[in-house]
Amino acid sequence: MALSALDLFSIGIGPSSSHTVGPMRAARQFAESLAADGLLDAVARVKSELFGSLGATGAGHGSDKAVILGLQGEDPETVDPDAADAQVEEAVAGRKLRLAGTRVVEFDRAADVVLHRRRSLPAHPNGMTFTAYDAGGSPLRESSSYSVGGGFVVPAEEAEQTAGDAAGATGATDATEPTDATEPGTAGGGQIPYPFSSGAELLTRCREAGTSIAGVMLANELTWWSEAELRAALLRIWAVMQECVENGCTSTEERLPGSLLVRRRAPGLRRRLRAAEAARAAEGTPDADPLWAMEWVNLYALAVNEENASGGRIVTAPTNGAAGILPAVLHYFTRFVPGADDDAVVDFLLTAAAIGILFKTNASISGAEVGCQGEVGSACSMAAGALCAVLGGTPEQVENAAEVGIEHNLGLTCDPVGGLVQIPCIERNAIASVKAINAARLALAGDGDHRVSLDMAIKTMRDTGADMKAKYKETSRGGLAVNVVEC
Repeated sequence: MALSALDLFSIGIGPSSSHTVGPMRAARQFAESLAADGLLDAVARVKSELFGSLGATGAGHGSDKAVILGLQGEDPETVDPDAADAQVEEAVAGRKLRLAGTRVVEFDRAADVVLHRRRSLPAHPNGMTFTAYDAGGSPLRESSSYSVGGGFVVPAEEAEQTAGDAAGATGATDATEPTDATEPGTAGGGQIPYPFSSGAELLTRCREAGTSIAGVMLANELTWWSEAELRAALLRIWAVMQECVENGCTSTEERLPGSLLVRRRAPGLRRRLRAAEAARAAEGTPDADPLWAMEWVNLYALAVNEENASGGRIVTAPTNGAAGILPAVLHYFTRFVPGADDDAVVDFLLTAAAIGILFKTNASISGAEVGCQGEVGSACSMAAGALCAVLGGTPEQVENAAEVGIEHNLGLTCDPVGGLVQIPCIERNAIASVKAINAARLALAGDGDHRVSLDMAIKTMRDTGADMKAKYKETSRGGLAVNVVEC
């Protein structure tokens, strides 16, 4: 099954696509399966168990809350972020769970949502098991699944078969990323006109079709959607990105949730930037600061990731932990580049999605599997290539920009302090956004001919992730997570 751009970009809530969005989807699917098979009325209790990275950092990532919301029928795209905490608190205090939104069952949070901090399921670090029991305590159904990054959920049997096949083929002992058979899986199994599984193949398809990377993606997307439907969906993604920036800039919340008490910076930063902008306009020196655009890029990224950290509405791009990078670079393009319009926004997102698909299918976008290089690194690469494309780059220059974007994030660890998607995650998005813009400009200065290919860099990222110690892969047991003292 081929992936769609609308698989890579989905609307959800923070703070994590793999730890919040994925578990909510998986829990909802489990509840819906009980209803579909006529078992709902027999259920007296449901137990949810989170393993590996989900267990180690699930409390800080809101995984336990996400499971409760999902079991009650909530979906990441439509759940009300402002009411989510109250809904969870009601279930906990009342000791009742409204399964699939209808069936009321007994609920004991401590006993029924278990975070296994040192146990893992075999195919991926983000494993979950849901078990429904009848009134006599006998199991009615047990189901395991994996949240493999970006909000994608894979049933256990598919993930473990994929991992077994990969290990048998390579002699490896570690599980590898499941590929196509994933949720949300909106794209289906249509036969696309320009299939590609590598950067080299993608460039070949561009040459064959005489079109851009966005043009190849558009032709493939028309397998599942009309052009009007796709355009509307992508512009909706862009609208939510813009709303997220605005929410982050106008929030009255002084500090982010959690024990770190991190101060929100975006509201104050925008006030300062606007004041400076007005003063320079009055003085007739609007271009006095040569790095003025970078100040705004930093703001856009900070605003998105502060919203993500507070559980706000977010676009997974390709994950929540890296959700600020594409919006920041796209805001840069629409604000500072003359001639930017909706057509270019669509091309930007299609190009970014093509690059993201390469990471998803050939390596991983899961911090729990390959470290933050799979999240911030992938997003930086996607944004760099997409910006290069809308600035007039050839497919070869776009591939070069994408390679530069990931090459200089190789080895990036995922070590969130306190298990929260705050330090170093928020600033890291700002740094990577500026890096993506620089990568695009470097590629545009050349002719697309370069020594290290995007495929080589993606393979290196995958291999580096396999070699990386588990304590640096979203477990909060290494790096900054242990060297920064929580106050």
